Amino acid sequence: MIVFKHLWLLCLLPLPLLLYFLLPAFRQKTLAVRIPFFSLAAEASGAKVAAGSQVYRKGVLDVLLAALVWGALVAALAKPVALGEPVTEQIITRDIMLAIDLSGSMEERDFPDQSGELIGRLDAVKGVVSQYIAERQNDRIGLIVFGSRAYLQAPFTRDLASAEQLLNDTSVSMAGPHTAIGDAIGLAIKHFESSQVTDKILILLTDGADTGSRMSPSNAAHVASQEGLKVFTIGIGDENGEGQYRVDFDTLRKIAATTGGDFYSAEDSDALTNVYQEIDKVAAVESDLPVTRQETSLVHWPLALALLVLLVAMLRLWASAHKARALA
Repeated sequence: MIVFKHLWLLCLLPLPLLLYFLLPAFRQKTLAVRIPFFSLAAEASGAKVAAGSQVYRKGVLDVLLAALVWGALVAALAKPVALGEPVTEQIITRDIMLAIDLSGSMEERDFPDQSGELIGRLDAVKGVVSQYIAERQNDRIGLIVFGSRAYLQAPFTRDLASAEQLLNDTSVSMAGPHTAIGDAIGLAIKHFESSQVTDKILILLTDGADTGSRMSPSNAAHVASQEGLKVFTIGIGDENGEGQYRVDFDTLRKIAATTGGDFYSAEDSDALTNVYQEIDKVAAVESDLPVTRQETSLVHWPLALALLVLLVAMLRLWASAHKARALA
């Protein structure tokens, strides 16, 4: 399929005709020799005499060649392109909010990394989540951190580098020593109100139990469900621990079940990486991009035609001049 990107320029095609009929004819005065027997000479030669003027007319072929050159140049200006077959790409597009626990227990160095060395829980989370953020090419990412209170660290953005940097700038207890899971969910609900997408996802990671939310995790989960927000919960740490070192898997399971999400537990960095990959598969939603077509420029074809016709016209002129000299 061939289309012109600047179709309106084809309006220039009749311009030479308009100029021919609207502009006055070119006239030039020349010297002449007056002879008393002009009428007899004209009659003898069979020439048709006009009063005081002579009009040189071009041949039909010359007019056709000129028209062809003009048409080719106008067509080139209009930028013809050949469109390929329509292509519809499918991409994954979502708004994803990450809620990361920064309570005091996240400082515990009991989380094995990929080499088996024990590192701090938050350090392990940062490594895995940073990689997860870097892979979100078609999603918007937001970041909430929570401890005794929940705070928005990064609003929804496609600037993945900035979101990753803001994650790396977090530290243990910067949001307080306790764990406010319900408040984190409530803050996510508030910021999803401005989201225009239908697929809203919250990934909540914690190593503790709720110890002081103004909104209970259960109530927050019910509100999230009504707002169409799926919550995927990840628990790390010891389910049988005491106080702030005990992770409440039961509550995390209920939150996920209420909102249509899933619950996961992670015991080391590899397991945590697998959890994020599994969430990505479960929560994937494909959307169609607008139909696109590959464009191939065809400007060189009318330009080549114009050049070819000009060469033909020049050869005709050269042949005519050569013939005239031969006759002379």
